[in-house]
Amino acid sequence: MTPNLSLPAAIIFDMDGVLVDSSPFHLRKWMNTLRAHGIAFQEEELRRIVLGPANDVIFRRFLGNDLTREQLVELSEDLDANFRREIGPHPPAIPGVRRFIEECQAQGIAMAVASAAIASNVKFLLAALELRDYFRVVLAVDSTARPKPHPDIYLMTADKLGIIPAACVVFEDSFVGIEAARSAGMKCIAIASTFSAEELRREAHADLIVPNFEGVSLATVRDLFPCEKMDIPQSHV
Repeated sequence: MTPNLSLPAAIIFDMDGVLVDSSPFHLRKWMNTLRAHGIAFQEEELRRIVLGPANDVIFRRFLGNDLTREQLVELSEDLDANFRREIGPHPPAIPGVRRFIEECQAQGIAMAVASAAIASNVKFLLAALELRDYFRVVLAVDSTARPKPHPDIYLMTADKLGIIPAACVVFEDSFVGIEAARSAGMKCIAIASTFSAEELRREAHADLIVPNFEGVSLATVRDLFPCEKMDIPQSHV
């Protein structure tokens, strides 16, 4: 099928595992935090529990549902301050991501970040990667009442961009993130950085799975929008 060259109207990026290869540092911060609280965990299972969901969801899983909002905020701030120390001033970008972002910018594609991380981490990493100026909209988990896998953050991002969800493509790496993008009615490309391509094929429903951004181009993305199926205008803001 011939691709629709007017689409996508927007590309939305998750951050951790999509823009930056941060999963090892997130695992380390959670292991340190859980050990500090004397909480037992299975290291081989931890990756599936903590990579993707919002911090408060994970804290309640390990520490119970009686945590107050103030306690959750304090725990999250301490946890992610630890993460920023661990990852340092030069976080490792996902291979090919800057080249792909620059291609999108040259073609006038609207771009945004919609992350399950807290705002301070999002700001820190985008500044360290020197990518902030490419994005028209940047949202963190603090922006919504319901975190991924709920679609809220992606729907809010599309609304702020002034583009209908069906004209958007999301790049994600986690099961909950892919579910959120698909529930929002968006196309989703999975980056096999946090979970393997085999795990993503088995447990997620992305439209395409790639190892990183090397070899990914706008032509790759446009192939998800056949002309005969869709010709969607931007929504009005």
